[in-house]
Amino acid sequence: MCGFGACFFKFPSVAGIRCNIYLVGEFIVEQFDVLIIGAGPTGLACAIEARRAGYSAVALDKGCVVNSLYNYPTNMTFFTTPELLEIGDVPFVTARQKPSRQEALEYYRKVAEFYHLDVRQYHSVTRTEGADGAFLVHCVDGLGCPVEFLARKLVVATGYYDLPNQLACPGEDLPKVTHYYREPHPFNNSDVVVVGAKNSAAIAALELWRHGARVTLVHRGAGIASSVKYWIKPDIENRIKNHEIAAYFNTSIRKITPDSILLVTPQGELRLKNDFVLAMTGYHPDFDFLRALGVELSDQPSSKPVVDVHTLESNVAGIYLAGVIIAGMNTSEIFIENGRYHGRQIAEDLRRKLGGSSGEPFEAENARKAASAPSTHLRNAE
Repeated sequence: MCGFGACFFKFPSVAGIRCNIYLVGEFIVEQFDVLIIGAGPTGLACAIEARRAGYSAVALDKGCVVNSLYNYPTNMTFFTTPELLEIGDVPFVTARQKPSRQEALEYYRKVAEFYHLDVRQYHSVTRTEGADGAFLVHCVDGLGCPVEFLARKLVVATGYYDLPNQLACPGEDLPKVTHYYREPHPFNNSDVVVVGAKNSAAIAALELWRHGARVTLVHRGAGIASSVKYWIKPDIENRIKNHEIAAYFNTSIRKITPDSILLVTPQGELRLKNDFVLAMTGYHPDFDFLRALGVELSDQPSSKPVVDVHTLESNVAGIYLAGVIIAGMNTSEIFIENGRYHGRQIAEDLRRKLGGSSGEPFEAENARKAASAPSTHLRNAE
């Protein structure tokens, strides 16, 4: 029994893993060995390793599968090579040296299908109850209906792309201000301020300029960041040198209005005509959600959560952390390339603490035989 005074029901096996459902209050609730919050590449990798170990697993995401990648710029090309983006030992085959966003979306969908992962899209986690071995997870689905799950262990792999770092100035909430850049077309023949000086800001500024926008780069630092990729940095610096892109360094934003932006430069205040502001100021994990789970955070400025470096279990028994959230504000420390291995560390600890599996470990041969079956594992609101 789960410890919630629930009634027990049998549930049909799913992809070789036995599942149970319980009656908790007015809800019929599915139970899993492992519930993963977040269905990005790291969350999918954690679900794969749980499946390989023979444990039932479900991954929840408030958006679509690999939602952060979906929200990347439409024509984005990864800086890394395809083999460093692979999960579950499934080859990422592409003719390019560096894969595109579209290819990555296709790859991760296919991996989820191959492993028959149970991914519940558009399920936002609102709160959790219980403790190690008996967590009750409350969600709201895409239709606004409450959904609950029981889980013996939780894995939090929520990334950081949903929460942008704020400019903290009046006018930031205006419709013309965005922290996400998709493509240059809507900004043609417009006055656009790009805030920031790292890769995303440099790429956005260059694409906007090449597609007919009048671009001004604003950054509180002294120049283009040294971490900008070697083929991008000279390009943006040359555009600035040739006065094709205006740039104000050591500069902050005092106020944004519907038709202008007020800067504080080393020479004093400067008001510019402005149609759009792209604040490429970075992102941060959902610290409030981690605190609500009881996870301890280190002191500022990193705010790294407390986690066992070997097992990735947090200070809360039964709650594991995976992916970039482990780095706190130091988001440049963990990428898909190294976060994809976190599922293996967690699975090893699950074997030690959960003991026998709830079903047959995932077998690739069985997956190939079932590949032609209709796909039902990616679920939206039902």
